[in-house]
Amino acid sequence: MAAYDAIFVGSGINSLVGASVLARAGWKVCVLERNSWFGGNIRTAEITVPGFRHDLFSGWHPLFTGSEAYSLLKDALHARGLEYLNTRYPTATLFPDGSAAFLSTSQDENRAHFESLTSGDGEAWDRVVKAFGRQADIAFGLLGTELWSSDGVRLLLKALRRFRIRGSLEFTSELLGSSRDWLTSTFGSERIHGLFAPWVLHTGLGPEGAGSGFMNKLIAFALQTGGMPVPKGGGARLADSLVRLICDQGGECHSDIHVNKVLVRSGKACGVCTKDAEFQARRAVLCCVTPQQLYLELLERKVVPDWLVESSRHFRYGRGDMQIHLALSGPPQWRGDSERLSKTAMVHVADGINGISRAVNEAERGLLPTDPTVVVGQPISVDPSRAPAGRWIFWIQLQELPRYPIGDAAGKLETTSGTWTEKLREQFADRVVAKLSAQVSNLESAILKRVVLSPADLAASNVNLVGGDPYAGSCAPNQFFIWRPIPGLPHHRTPVAGLYHIGASTHPGPGLHGASGLIVAKQILGNRRYRQLFRQ
Repeated sequence: MAAYDAIFVGSGINSLVGASVLARAGWKVCVLERNSWFGGNIRTAEITVPGFRHDLFSGWHPLFTGSEAYSLLKDALHARGLEYLNTRYPTATLFPDGSAAFLSTSQDENRAHFESLTSGDGEAWDRVVKAFGRQADIAFGLLGTELWSSDGVRLLLKALRRFRIRGSLEFTSELLGSSRDWLTSTFGSERIHGLFAPWVLHTGLGPEGAGSGFMNKLIAFALQTGGMPVPKGGGARLADSLVRLICDQGGECHSDIHVNKVLVRSGKACGVCTKDAEFQARRAVLCCVTPQQLYLELLERKVVPDWLVESSRHFRYGRGDMQIHLALSGPPQWRGDSERLSKTAMVHVADGINGISRAVNEAERGLLPTDPTVVVGQPISVDPSRAPAGRWIFWIQLQELPRYPIGDAAGKLETTSGTWTEKLREQFADRVVAKLSAQVSNLESAILKRVVLSPADLAASNVNLVGGDPYAGSCAPNQFFIWRPIPGLPHHRTPVAGLYHIGASTHPGPGLHGASGLIVAKQILGNRRYRQLFRQ
């Protein structure tokens, strides 16, 4: 029986960050991963043509480079090969008529561009940035603090002192507002509505969803401030650097190991077991899984309260996701402002906020959208090393899909018993490529090879992506903040002593930031020890 201070089940970004921090504190840590690669939704592979390095799942790291975890580990990770590259144009939206709206990393440029779209919108953007800047530490603090704790109380008191009662109530109201309400009440230009609205899809919400307005503002502010950085050579460079850091500090990382059970003795987690072995944990076990995996599979029924079993069964998942990876023989010839679009990290091809709302509604009714929002990532615009010279990569994401399709809103594709078959996967990908070809004149002739991952394929690749939900659980307000993952457990502790729950299913939710792993590592170490380690 191998013995460690802490064992991490799963190697997602939260596990790797948490393990890195604990290892730095002198703990002997072990990360156990069921897949052949480390990083969870971080994976880079040559899946199309040799020499083309595709990020299969997540592809962009603005949340990580803006996180507390990165500020703590930056020097150590860069010393182990991590290098970030960035671009002036993090995002744009291309509309059906060929017009486009852009967001750059320059406040002055954005003000001028927005003003050119509709008089007064440049000044409106100035007001948005200034207002959000005054509350940014509180806003980002909500996503980096254990809210149901003394740290959460201190954050609340800080907000009350700054905003007073009236301002605090206004801030709370903003937290619950929708993207549509914020955009239409702030900007006159429908192009700006269409520029920002697609970003709520990246939180698993829709433009009418409660809380989507706050996330819209936060993301827009973060994109202008930090851009759309990617690791040189592929997203896996981040996971590789974290694994090296853990191992260099005496920890261990093992792949191809499936954990069957968390061992509990006398009410305390004391290790995990696999089919062939047991791993002893002297101090803590941290599980980067969904509530259903943790409370219905990994733990014996006798140690889980009845109410928690029932609540876990009712944990809700969001829409499905599809990834389309294209290896292209050359740069895309975008319709309209081709020069600037080719320099943009992520282009949304969408029919404005109404088109996004329509596609979300269709997907949530179990239908394949007639006109889906196409998210086009262009890693070569930031990192030319991802493909041979002169070649190009499209990283395409569809976030308005049913996990289990029961029909086609266009009435053209046949669905079978709510299942994503290979045939349906390729037929829907044909619809997406046809839509994109109307905006990229050379697309069909430039495609060297295409690989498509349906929601079913995503679910098969990672047990946390239930039904192909890339966010490991709906982010609706009643399953977010202090209600995530389960209202009766508004923190990362569990009813079992020494057992912690981390990952996208827990607060602060999905995203490549490592926050829940860091939150728990800080809890375990204590604030004083943590500050000593990182000289804060």
